[in-house]
Amino acid sequence: MSVSHQYALILGASSGFGKAAAVALAKQGMNILGVHLDRAAGMQQVEELKAELSSYGVRHHFWNVNAADADRRAEVLDAVASEFASHPGATIRLLLHSLAFGTLKPFVSAEGADTITQKNMEMTLDVMANSLIYYTQDMVGRGLMAPGGRIVGLTSAGSTRVLPMYGAVSAAKAAMESYCRQLAMELAPFGITANAIRAGVTYTPALSKIPGSDVIMNNAFMRNPYHRLTTPEDVANVLTLLVRDEASWINGEVLGVDGGEDAVDLTWWKPQA
Repeated sequence: MSVSHQYALILGASSGFGKAAAVALAKQGMNILGVHLDRAAGMQQVEELKAELSSYGVRHHFWNVNAADADRRAEVLDAVASEFASHPGATIRLLLHSLAFGTLKPFVSAEGADTITQKNMEMTLDVMANSLIYYTQDMVGRGLMAPGGRIVGLTSAGSTRVLPMYGAVSAAKAAMESYCRQLAMELAPFGITANAIRAGVTYTPALSKIPGSDVIMNNAFMRNPYHRLTTPEDVANVLTLLVRDEASWINGEVLGVDGGEDAVDLTWWKPQA
């Protein structure tokens, strides 16, 4: 199928991993469908992204909505179906889940008043994990993704690590990995793969909100064999490989994209003389 009929649906498209993916895929001729949630102050970067995508000659449509809201999800997919009706043969080649919005609070604290609530927990899991399932259900049910489609959720080493106030987000990341494994099995008859990408420590707006993010970055600098942080472009480069036909046998995996960072035990690392 001509790449001119292929689209990437990116949840969280305006910054970080989502933005880098949109640019990298557009450079290869893939059309972009971007869902993001930005206030007026952040719309300048969205307009700049749209202008860059236009320079690559691809079609692009953006929706500034809460991606985890069921009604907004229906509106987005209705619009995608309408777009595809005007372009016979069009299909979503990639669904990328790059939503990073969760509550950073302790489960238990001495003060008590600042502990995470049920609403906080449910919102974090819904936005950062459950929404992948709902988009997949609706997208596949509407026939918007043909055989050869790719579903990718972004996770992190935080799915198996303990950090202060990170419990709900850690749980959501673990759920994301589990969901991708389950989708890999259930979508195989449709010819669609599902994988998670575990990015190394990357400076993004989401990371900057985590308490102690400076310590996390410093540790990554020391531990990473290349002594640098992962970049959104590093992850985008891998996505351009995953959408290729030759990647069809990669399924149900958690793919580390970190330069070997997660393989190094910091307790044994010593600087070279």
